[in-house]
Amino acid sequence: MEDLKKLWNTVLGEIEVEVSKANFLTLFKRTSLISLENNVVTIAAPSTMIIDLLQRKFYDIIKKSVDKNIGAEAQIIFVPKTIIEVLETASKDGTLFSEDEKVGKPIGHPPRVRADYTFENMAVSSSNQLAFVSATTVAKNPGVTYNPLFIYGPTGVGKTHLMQAVANEVYFKNPNRRILYTTSEEFTNEVVEAIRTNNTANMKRKFRELDLLIIDDIQFVAGKEKIQEELFHTFNTLVDKSAQIVLSSDRPPAEIKQVEKRLLSRFAGGLTVDVQSPDFELRTAILLIKAKKYGVGLSIELAKLIAQKEQDARGLEGLLLRIITQQGEDEITEDIVYSVLSLSKDEKPVTHHPDEVIESVCSFYNVKLTQLRSAKRDAFLVRPRQVAMFLLKKKLGLTFVEIGHLLGGRDHTTVIYGVGKIENMLEKSLISDDILGIVSPNPGKNVN
Repeated sequence: MEDLKKLWNTVLGEIEVEVSKANFLTLFKRTSLISLENNVVTIAAPSTMIIDLLQRKFYDIIKKSVDKNIGAEAQIIFVPKTIIEVLETASKDGTLFSEDEKVGKPIGHPPRVRADYTFENMAVSSSNQLAFVSATTVAKNPGVTYNPLFIYGPTGVGKTHLMQAVANEVYFKNPNRRILYTTSEEFTNEVVEAIRTNNTANMKRKFRELDLLIIDDIQFVAGKEKIQEELFHTFNTLVDKSAQIVLSSDRPPAEIKQVEKRLLSRFAGGLTVDVQSPDFELRTAILLIKAKKYGVGLSIELAKLIAQKEQDARGLEGLLLRIITQQGEDEITEDIVYSVLSLSKDEKPVTHHPDEVIESVCSFYNVKLTQLRSAKRDAFLVRPRQVAMFLLKKKLGLTFVEIGHLLGGRDHTTVIYGVGKIENMLEKSLISDDILGIVSPNPGKNVN
C-alpha cells in the first residue's frame, strides 16, 4: 500500500507542473492509486463527474506519467471512491461483502431469481464498474437514490446478473420485502390476461404493492399502448411510495422508439448507466469465477486462452461448460482446452497491441496517425477512424471508452456509432471485407 501511495505521489508531482493550480486542486488532489496489477492501474476519484473530466481532458497527461513511472504501457481504469470499500473487502477475503454483512442472511432467494446471481460472485472491470457501483448503492438503500435505475447494453454483458443481484441483496437484508423480477413480455402477458378475464384489480395490486420491481428488456413494451399506460401508472404508484424500480434495455431510454414521451421521461428520471461488452481482463475473471462455481480448477493462463476465443459473457460460460463436460478430472488441462478450441499446440490465439491495429489502419488508408486521432472530421478521415474503432472492438475486445481514449479522447457514444456503422456496411456489402485482414495475423507485439 505504501508503494502505491509513493508511486501516485510521484505521478501527481509530475502532473502538478503541467496543469493549472485550480485544475490540480479541484481534480487531482483527492485522487488515489488503489491497485496496480499486470500493468492495469486503477485510480479512484471523488465522483463520476471528476472522473469524466479527468478522462476527457487529462487522460494523456496521466497515462504518460504512469507509463514512465511503472516502466510499461499501462491500462488505466478510473473508479468512484464509493467502490473502494467494496474492492478492499474483495481483495482481503475473495468476496465483495464482509462476513458481518453476511450474518443472518436467509437461505433462499426471491422467486425466479437465480441464487448464484449475487454481487459477491460478479467480476468487475471498467466495462461494468459504474453499473456495479450503482446497483450496489440501490441494493443498500432501495427507493432512496437512483430511482429508477436504468441499465442498458447489448445482449450477454451481465445486465440480468446485476438486476438479480439487487433482488438477492435486498431479500438477504429483509426477506419480508415484496420483490418481483419479471420480463417486459411477462408483464405484457399479465396485463393482457387481466383485461381478458376482467381481473385488472388483482393484477394492479400484484405490481403496485411491491417494494422492489425489476423488469428486464423493457424495450419490448414499444408500440403497446395499453401496456405502456399500465406501466406508467404502476411506475408512478411505486415511486410515490418510495418503492425501488430497476429496468434493463438494449439501448438508452432516448433511443427506444414507439414509447410514450411521459414514460420515457420516467425511465430517464433516475440514473441511466451502460454495461459494455466485457474486456479481456473481465472475460478472464468471469471464467475463473465460473470455474470455481462449478468446482473445477482452471489456471489463469488457460482462462486467458479461452477468453481470447470468446467475446460474449454468456458464450464464455457455454464454452467453459463444454470444456468441463469433456474433462474427466477436477483440474482443467491444457490438452482439453486446445481440443475444445480446435487449436494445435503451436497455434495459440494471437492478441494484437492496440497501437498495431491503429498503425495498420493508417497504413491501409494512407493517413497519418496524428490525423486519425485529431478532432478533424474530414471525409477522408471518417471511414478509417470508424474502421479502427471496429477493429479495436472486434479484434481486441476493448471497451468503447478505451477505444475513445486511443483515438484522440472521443466520447464512447461516438465509438458505438462508428462500430455500428461499419458492422451495418459489412452486412449490406457497402464496404469490402478486406478491412478484416488489415491487421496482420502475426503481430510483432503482444498485449499479454
